[in-house]
Amino acid sequence: MLTSSLKWLEPDLMDVVRLFRGAEELEIAHEFDAVGFSHINKFRIGASERGFEAIPDADESIFLPWRALVKRYAKLALYDLLSEMFDMTLPWGSLTGIRPTALAYKQLKISGEFEKTFGKLRVSEENIALVKRVLEAQKPYYRPFAGTDLFISLPFCPTKCEYCSFITAPIAGTKKYMPAYLDALEKELSAAEELCGNLRSVYIGGGTPFVLEEEELERVLQMTSPLLKGDPEYTVEAGRPDTFTEKKLELCKTYGVTRICINAQSFSDKTLRAIGRKHTAEDVYRAFKMASPYGFDINCDLIAGLTGESVEEFEGSVDAAISLSPANITVHTLCLKKGARLKEELLYRGENADPHARLREEGIAEMIDYSREKLLGAGYVPYYLYRQKYMAGAHENVGWTKPNRACIYNIDVMEEIGDNLAVGANAISKKLFHGERIERLAAPKDIPTYLSKVDTVIEEKRKLFNGEV
Repeated sequence: MLTSSLKWLEPDLMDVVRLFRGAEELEIAHEFDAVGFSHINKFRIGASERGFEAIPDADESIFLPWRALVKRYAKLALYDLLSEMFDMTLPWGSLTGIRPTALAYKQLKISGEFEKTFGKLRVSEENIALVKRVLEAQKPYYRPFAGTDLFISLPFCPTKCEYCSFITAPIAGTKKYMPAYLDALEKELSAAEELCGNLRSVYIGGGTPFVLEEEELERVLQMTSPLLKGDPEYTVEAGRPDTFTEKKLELCKTYGVTRICINAQSFSDKTLRAIGRKHTAEDVYRAFKMASPYGFDINCDLIAGLTGESVEEFEGSVDAAISLSPANITVHTLCLKKGARLKEELLYRGENADPHARLREEGIAEMIDYSREKLLGAGYVPYYLYRQKYMAGAHENVGWTKPNRACIYNIDVMEEIGDNLAVGANAISKKLFHGERIERLAAPKDIPTYLSKVDTVIEEKRKLFNGEV
């Protein structure tokens, strides 16, 4: 439990507490005071009390709002205290936000560099170098307010993975909604045409879009076609390799898709079984071979820290992915959110849980280090990264690309530099306004509620993108 003399600061301080396993059980009291230019943060844990004094740099004091400054130094003080108490350092130091690059861009505007600030916040030298590489890779694509990215949600999967917290459900239970869902999508896309503006990219995501029947997939591609003005990047997150067919790939090529995703997650059959996948590593190879003649850029995903997977097994997956030479390889770190079956087992079965179902953090750092070394050595560069709460080892997700093959949609969405017009259940639209204000609009998560409210969703989205909110 944590309490603060600044109540609004408590959630941010708790984000730091959660970085350290066991710290949530502590009773922590925080007091803040300002004396002249100094920020004084005092923490009391049991009978022990520690004080930290810091003086913000002149640039920080001039360009950052008062609350942002207070938050920065209070989190840093708490991080230093817990780091000493638990005798451990973390790769991103006191940073808890999901987008380290956003802070880097902000610091570049303020002072022309970000390395000093990141170092002060205890970010490792390796991660400072990683952020520098990401910003360099983004230079040809980073265009704030340059246009709109369109996201089409198809929340259907063959099965639900053990680690997944998305609203996706096995297709066997949701198939009955498909005709009405496609009707609703068609209404949304028809209404969206006038809102797209300069369309930079289109992303049909899931779920597993290739779980749709061929005629269903073709209908989605047909209803999307009228919006494809200006030759935008066009991605279909095809998904699991056991859903691939020649016809589905042909449809994507016919309707102008330029990029697909093959979500391998692992090349270990043991791991794939443990997480609830129904395909094998051989199916991944087969999907790549099947897609090869069509000339798509291919994105491939891996996850570090999956159920019971050893460092050696993960390293084998990295090597396998590189051997297939996709345009992009994204290395995720396992993150368990509310709604993931694996997290529920951890919460409710405790020490009696199957040891292969426990979230393990040992070895994660070695996995991440190996992926970075091997991908850099293979000619890939990191081009986007983001973080989430409850990530194993407090690490990150990083997208790696071959030169000139970056996915524009990923950059725009992760950096929040373009409008995101999203359609479908649980689709979250974002409208950017100058002055760094972002307004969000989320569609209902579950499919039946979405279907019953689609007309309301369309009207609310029209108002948002026409600036009527």
